[in-house]
Amino acid sequence: MPKIFYTERDIDDMKARGVTSIDITDNVVITDLALERAMKYDMKINRAQISSAPKATYSPSVNLAASTVHMTVARSSDAELKAKIKSLVLAKLDGQVDASLLDAIISRVLDGMK
Repeated sequence: MPKIFYTERDIDDMKARGVTSIDITDNVVITDLALERAMKYDMKINRAQISSAPKATYSPSVNLAASTVHMTVARSSDAELKAKIKSLVLAKLDGQVDASLLDAIISRVLDGMK
């Protein structure tokens, strides 16, 4: 189903027609300026959670990169994991990153996952 986009011009038109509330579903996108305009007009914003699509789930057979990292976390020591992540990031960025900054970032992220 296509998405509906509301801009501040749409909100002005709704106000002129006497609309006092807007229903926002998964298929409706309201811009920041439109939201501000609606709030200025004291329009009620109804956020409905109507979703026929199932929630995303983790699937090791589909999410190969995620499952590899997940299995690595379960099997590796912190030092091995940090070294593996660092080598992958350095390879991806062609070494154009400060190694000490990268070490600090990796440590912070891994500590946050514990």
